[in-house]
Amino acid sequence: MKKLGMLAVIGAFVAMQGDFALAAGTPDTGPGCGLGKIMWANYPNSKTKGAQALMATTNGSFGTQTFGITSGTSGCTDDGKWWAKQKVTMFAELNSDALAQEMAQGRGEHLASLATLLGVPQEQHATFFAMAQERYASLTNAGDLSAVTMVKALNAAISANPVLAKVALNK
Repeated sequence: MKKLGMLAVIGAFVAMQGDFALAAGTPDTGPGCGLGKIMWANYPNSKTKGAQALMATTNGSFGTQTFGITSGTSGCTDDGKWWAKQKVTMFAELNSDALAQEMAQGRGEHLASLATLLGVPQEQHATFFAMAQERYASLTNAGDLSAVTMVKALNAAISANPVLAKVALNK
């Protein structure tokens, strides 16, 4: 009796996943990436709603799609743009005290690392340092030296700087 109940629950779950696939339409690429996509990729007629429901159910049951997306495994990839923006802010947050001091001085290892993360080439670091020192004064006068505000201000300054705007990668 327990097995029958368990099969009913699994069947309902699979049917529910299939209903979601039907409601959203069936994209040609299926449910994206993850272990389910890999496991069922060679399944006959893998583009059918049933196969895609199996892929989605496998991903949902084991959390492999989320893991694949965050780790870049199981066929999940991205173009890196989201991470590039986040790692600059994360670096600024983790090194905020050192960056504040080095921005005030207009030089330093943390500031050089931030310049590199922002896409400023090594030969333009001196220009970046001077600009960061100038921005530091305006940020501290405004009373907001949070990592997010600092990165936004530096990106705006890079975009406004005729030399840096041409060479920086992450404007």
